Amino acid sequence: MIVRETENPTAVVVVIHGAFEHSGRYEWLFNKLLKQGYHIVYGDLPGQGVTQKKLGHIKSFKQYFDTVSEWIDQAKTYDLPVFLLGHSMGGLIAIRILQEQNIEVDGVILSSPALGLCNVPEKPLYMLSKVLNVLAPSVLVPTNVHSKMATRNEAFIARDVSDPLYLRKVSVRWYLEFEKGIDLAFKKIKKYPDVPTLLLQSGEDLLVDVDAVKKWFNQVDLSEKKIKIYEDLYHEILNEPERDEVYADVIQFIEHQRN
Repeated sequence: MIVRETENPTAVVVVIHGAFEHSGRYEWLFNKLLKQGYHIVYGDLPGQGVTQKKLGHIKSFKQYFDTVSEWIDQAKTYDLPVFLLGHSMGGLIAIRILQEQNIEVDGVILSSPALGLCNVPEKPLYMLSKVLNVLAPSVLVPTNVHSKMATRNEAFIARDVSDPLYLRKVSVRWYLEFEKGIDLAFKKIKKYPDVPTLLLQSGEDLLVDVDAVKKWFNQVDLSEKKIKIYEDLYHEILNEPERDEVYADVIQFIEHQRN
């Protein structure tokens, strides 16, 4: 867990990164949030980044809950409004942890949340993964996901090529737990608390099923919710060339909830 503080803070933002990546890819966002006057709490999820566990593997999706719960507990020690900002799988984790645990936050920002996948294994390979999940759950398989599928930001694409922390393989257990998390996000949709939620979704998403994201958003019953689709942006909206526009929408939401 990493905690970064700023002078005269007005809120705390807990940032949850996505699949295959690590928190180090969000330095631009962190610096902007600090300058805005927000403390930030974040870290690398289990099996990713600089965590000590086997990279690309988890035993259970619950490991993510345990980690993010610690981040939220730390955020609450400041006695300030607390916001969750989750990208992709991080957005799914934010949804699932609020469905499963009695956690109160002041708002949730979901960035291209992983509520449906565009690239799924063909049926024979999927059936094999079910067998491997029992016999050899930690065996790693290629993700077939490349940075250029996630962003049009050439600097990020170039950096990711040589980034040793950018996952190129994940375990069959990881994939099936991810898939189960998506399924439960829909099945337990009524357990999602009545918390102000902003959903920011890329329109040209090659990784997440935009229709599935819209379906979840339309079904969730909240007093205050808003969705915005950035038609020409790729999946990583907070890394896209137009990210200043996305950031402005994030700040507007947080400031509205604070006031």
